[in-house]
Amino acid sequence: MRLFICVPFLLVACSASDEDARSETLIQVIGKAENKHLDEASGLARSMRESDLYWSMNDDGPAVIYALSSSGKHLGRVHIREAKNRDWEDIASFFIDDTAFLVVADIGDNDSKHKHNSLYVIEEPAAKDDEVDIAWQIDYRYPDGPRDAEALAVDAAGQHIYVLSKRTVPAELYRRPTSDDIVMAERVGVLDSLPQPSERERRNAMSNGCGWQPTAMDFAPDGSSALVLTYDGVNYFSRNPEQSWPEALQGQAMHLSIGKYQSRNCKNKNAESITYASDGDAAIVTVEKKHAPVLRIDLREIDP
Repeated sequence: MRLFICVPFLLVACSASDEDARSETLIQVIGKAENKHLDEASGLARSMRESDLYWSMNDDGPAVIYALSSSGKHLGRVHIREAKNRDWEDIASFFIDDTAFLVVADIGDNDSKHKHNSLYVIEEPAAKDDEVDIAWQIDYRYPDGPRDAEALAVDAAGQHIYVLSKRTVPAELYRRPTSDDIVMAERVGVLDSLPQPSERERRNAMSNGCGWQPTAMDFAPDGSSALVLTYDGVNYFSRNPEQSWPEALQGQAMHLSIGKYQSRNCKNKNAESITYASDGDAAIVTVEKKHAPVLRIDLREIDP
């Protein structure tokens, strides 16, 4: 049975001239994650093979991805052979030619101490598969030293992977090709388009709030928009066909509150997973907790 919660949706553009913009819409709580072992969902990706199939994973523990429906029904558990889960923080889906792939991002680094980060690329398995091999592994470094990151997305053409830093102010955007060469990531811009923290928040995020920190990212299947999730809500960016992703993400964003599921306090269980729905018309969001709610956010009326 679907549960529906009507909450006011605050849409505030990141530019000062639009700060009073208001709208109301519906957050649909369309289910809960059925599998009790998926208790710290740090990433979410739509399937490129089947409708109403999504992939998620925990940020530690076994090297396993979980298949679930948008209502949270458990559909499968797939082990990635030879992979290690140091701190998995996002997952994304993409095509290369006619082959569907997933990339699992081992990019978390709370203390900014790791010399390299690993991306595990696999051919998208069937939900009922037991195991899958790594198609190729990407190890990369940042040009300006270690970074903590939780947000990753792949462009529609499957040519580049983008990673957004979490704790730097403003957040920094990095890019690297999907090839398997070990290479330095390229810093391609900053996202001062996101809501920025106060000086107090920057000095002591854990006690005074860290709602500004990016925790997930996804690009629309048709390349027309992007979603960046922070602890404080969803940021929606539109993209013109002529724009690169760095240009689009430095543009004006629409900030969407997610009601009681947003938080200014890092100590609580928070939303860290977002993806476009299979139909591209909505965002699917879930949070880090056992039997977490699965939210569907209608995006059709958004116009930054």
